[in-house]
Amino acid sequence: MSDTISTLNELLADPMVQLVIKRSNARPEEVRMLMLQAGDRAASDPALPPAHVIAAAQKAGWCCA
Repeated sequence: MSDTISTLNELLADPMVQLVIKRSNARPEEVRMLMLQAGDRAASDPALPPAHVIAAAQKAGWCCA
């Protein structure tokens, strides 16, 4: 068994995640849609630049360390 979750299906199949969804009175299909929409937005317009961009900016003195 792996300690990593690689797919949305695996995440939503996790018993702890299922308990949280049930406890929050959410429907699994709503959670799936929300996660897919969030992934689409993150892929098309990332709010946080990649780590190498941040590191380069810090080296150049653009950010406080």
